[in-house]
Amino acid sequence: MEVIFYEKRKDYKIMTKRFGFTLAEVLITLGIIGVVAAMTIPTLIANTNGAKFRSQFKKSISTLNQAGLMSQAQYDFDYAGTSSTCAAATGADGKTAVAPAEQHPDSVMSMCAILNGTLTGQTYLGKVSTIKRNNNGSSLAYSIVNKGKGVIKDAYTDYLAYALADGSIIAFDPNAQACELPIGTQLTAKVLAKADPAGKDDAAKKGGALGNCMGFIDVNGATLPNKEVTCSDKGSGATAAGSASLNVDKPCTVKNDAAHMTDVFPIVFHDATVEPASDAAKYILTTSK
Repeated sequence: MEVIFYEKRKDYKIMTKRFGFTLAEVLITLGIIGVVAAMTIPTLIANTNGAKFRSQFKKSISTLNQAGLMSQAQYDFDYAGTSSTCAAATGADGKTAVAPAEQHPDSVMSMCAILNGTLTGQTYLGKVSTIKRNNNGSSLAYSIVNKGKGVIKDAYTDYLAYALADGSIIAFDPNAQACELPIGTQLTAKVLAKADPAGKDDAAKKGGALGNCMGFIDVNGATLPNKEVTCSDKGSGATAAGSASLNVDKPCTVKNDAAHMTDVFPIVFHDATVEPASDAAKYILTTSK
């Protein structure tokens, strides 16, 4: 915008031209900037969170794999060699009960003993149902908000949980022991199926070989969103978009958005290994973006 000023001197006038913006033009420009920011910032945040969740999941999986290998090397047993649940573990005399947080692979062969003896900076939290999430000064119970759409079911509140040094939460089935995948057996939904007493056949009633060896990782601890990662398309395993399944041999696609790329990942323990236990989690582990 051009503005003309007249300056009156003692015996003559000077015309000066100055350039600037009107208030209306400034407001319109700020409005456009605001609209663009509103459209792009949520996407940038989702992409940043997605990258953070992905890298933390891979880090936590690696940590648990190292724990299994270290236990095998130092104590001569891994997840497959566990002979007791954490709740039923006893000391060297075979009679005295040992609290989960105090179990050590020198004398107890349990999942808790492996994690206690091989991880640094871990904290035993007890059952998932006892975990609290601090929010605006009030303590709320930890919960996975989309249970039922993935592979994590209501029974997850009975899982036993650990907090790792980086803040991640690792939880596993309280019945986990002898988590062995037979040589030559592929990890499939059938192997991962939990025993169902009301199942339609003997196989369903008995469950898969690793039905009691399931767990999950919440990569940012009790902080929201506390939501299981889900598929963004149907996938070859016939998983509906917005859900996940045990079809780990048929990974689906997970978009890097807040609706699907979230912070809770199902896992399964077996031998000296920890692997993803859903098609969505498998996709995240095996892709870079």
